[in-house]
Amino acid sequence: MKEHYVSLLTTDEEIQDFFMVKNIAVKLGSNKKQYLDLLLGDNTGEITGKKWDVADTELPSLNEIGIGEVVKVKAQVNEWNGFKQLKVLKIRKAVDQDNVEIGDFIRTAPEKSEDMFAFLQDAVAAMNDKELKALCTRVLEDNKEKLLYYPAAVKNHHAEMGGLLYHMKRMIAMGERYCEVYTKLNRDLIVTGVIIHDIEKLNEIDADETGIASGYSFEGQLLGHLVQGVKTIDRLAEELCIGREKAVMLEHMILTHHYEPEYGSPKKPLFPEAEILHYLDIVDARMYDMEEALFGTRPGEFSEKVWTLDNRRLYKPL
Repeated sequence: MKEHYVSLLTTDEEIQDFFMVKNIAVKLGSNKKQYLDLLLGDNTGEITGKKWDVADTELPSLNEIGIGEVVKVKAQVNEWNGFKQLKVLKIRKAVDQDNVEIGDFIRTAPEKSEDMFAFLQDAVAAMNDKELKALCTRVLEDNKEKLLYYPAAVKNHHAEMGGLLYHMKRMIAMGERYCEVYTKLNRDLIVTGVIIHDIEKLNEIDADETGIASGYSFEGQLLGHLVQGVKTIDRLAEELCIGREKAVMLEHMILTHHYEPEYGSPKKPLFPEAEILHYLDIVDARMYDMEEALFGTRPGEFSEKVWTLDNRRLYKPL
């Protein structure tokens, strides 16, 4: 097992440890000198790293290091803008003699993907609306292979193996509870909204079977998963002969679940189930980020700043 958990690293500590490369690039600084920009992680967290003043002679070996590979790093822990960062002194690819366990570096959802997928199937099986049931069954069948391992993001919430499935499962579980309180909500419409709202992240994001995302696809960069999702539902609604009103409402749920124009939504939700979908999405994302921040925080102390939570530092009770 790894010796360090990244959130527990202390400033000015010098470490020699193994990490998985989540992102890597040689860049040119404002001083016109090359530096190595890294995002490193293990199965418990991530940390950025910089190797300054990279010489041309170092480039051949650095260019051999790819995303998803395990590296050994010698570094100094420092702080920049309130966040811990590694000042990398040495870096090399791991070799067989290092005896690293790949499971120490792959972040996975806390529940088995097969169990989460079965949860979604059960939620669909309980539907009364035949059109929505047929649509959700088709979406799950068409995307099962990717859903079992795909992350929900390149970075930030649910960026882990099975992360998208975990996000959907928790949203449906919460949505079921909302329907018990707000009894006029259409339960089938909410479940469908959850299943389709982020489904095109499977095509927006480029990721491998370990759940590590390397970036965004061509269409993902030009369109994004909201527009991609509308295109998919438009096609499936026609194939499955779903009524026009229902199809447009589903497309509206996809388009509005980010809520604000600056986050990609051209309109705000215009019916209750679409409104609920937005809050299911944002609540699960924020709870995930809070859980992650507090997991690496000692009782009685505050976490590091959480960028996705407006740079708040969260408190972990004794």
